[in-house]
Amino acid sequence: MTAMLLRERSTPEGLLLSVCDADVLGDTFEDGELSLTVDPDFYDGDEATEAEVASRLAEASVANLVGTETVETAIEAGFIDEANVLELDGTLHAQYLRM
Repeated sequence: MTAMLLRERSTPEGLLLSVCDADVLGDTFEDGELSLTVDPDFYDGDEATEAEVASRLAEASVANLVGTETVETAIEAGFIDEANVLELDGTLHAQYLRM
């Protein structure tokens, strides 16, 4: 099991979460023209359990999720539909928006 890093920001639109698997922090993933850098300035945060990530997603307006453990946690908790997940260089990425 990989550790997950959770960072929260309050915005005028609500709570913004960035969550990633700790082992992808700082990495760049590409697939054709798509590129995703797991920038520590955006994603680095506190270690969080699956339960903590799910709890915070329930409060979030927007979330950016990177890494197999992180995205699978969001899928299992019912926040992300597996059909909407991108795979870049073998790493999963999803975005969540509550409207």
